[in-house]
Amino acid sequence: MEAERNKLIIFSAPSGSGKTTLVKYLMQELPSLEFSISATTRAPRGKEKNAQDYYFLSIDEFKSAIDQEAFVEWEEVYPNQFYGTLKSELQKIWDKRHIVVFDVDVVGGVNLKEYFKDQALALFIQAPSIDHLKQRLIERATDSSEQIDKRIAKARKEMEYANKFDQVIINDQLSTAQEELLKACKQFLMK
Repeated sequence: MEAERNKLIIFSAPSGSGKTTLVKYLMQELPSLEFSISATTRAPRGKEKNAQDYYFLSIDEFKSAIDQEAFVEWEEVYPNQFYGTLKSELQKIWDKRHIVVFDVDVVGGVNLKEYFKDQALALFIQAPSIDHLKQRLIERATDSSEQIDKRIAKARKEMEYANKFDQVIINDQLSTAQEELLKACKQFLMK
């Protein structure tokens, strides 16, 4: 991969922080960006589609890809629930001379930043509080109350990683977060 000539923007956040909403906004504002689709072993949620939202792989397929060194980074987020970034996905985007956008979990974001260094802008999106986060997850209505409790516990740990990112954006007022995000990304891309 000719990674040194290509830039990347990394988004990480606890579930329910509004990361996906902000990523979609940024991609509308900056047409040279292209979303990197992650691979996962988890089941699709709602109307998610394979090769559009994620590459949905079996555990055996995912482990085989690990053995073949097909990932830039990967993580076992929950037991037998893997997420990762395929090298082939990045190359496909760079071949079009686009800028890769990652929407990955916090550990994946830290790993990508360490791997790509100054070539990447790592952004941590944070809800204003754990209470706000829990309410957003409840309103999203995609998880059971047990899954929400698990995500909240994980979010508390993930927030400890915020200082490993280039910038933290508090997503309290959406328009303010969008403005801050767009400014940070434009500055990074002009370097």
